[in-house]
Amino acid sequence: MASFTFDHIHLRSPDPEATAAFYERVFGVELRRSPQRIDFTLGGQAIFVSPITEPTTGEAPTAPYRGLEHIGLAVQDIDGVVAALKAKGVAFTMEPTTIRPGVRIAFLRAPDGVSIELLERSPA
Repeated sequence: MASFTFDHIHLRSPDPEATAAFYERVFGVELRRSPQRIDFTLGGQAIFVSPITEPTTGEAPTAPYRGLEHIGLAVQDIDGVVAALKAKGVAFTMEPTTIRPGVRIAFLRAPDGVSIELLERSPA
């Protein structure tokens, strides 16, 4: 069997500068610009933001839906993280919630309909 390594997540945006600026402001990522796209690393994962160049592009769906639904980021002190992000003006679609013992989650909405889950796991 072939070996696979995760390489990147690719976001398409009508305004790549505004989208990338959100991730820079909210998560403190360092942006790297090229003529084709803006790249950054979030949680160890490469993310590329490219402009939408097709004349007809569908809107982002509303969760829940089939396919890639959200990006998950592990955090510690989810309540403190959520409070800090709210202070930056971030909108949450789900407040911190315990989904089962030892696991708390929250969801925020990023530009272009991207849903980001914050997840805190208590040590076992």
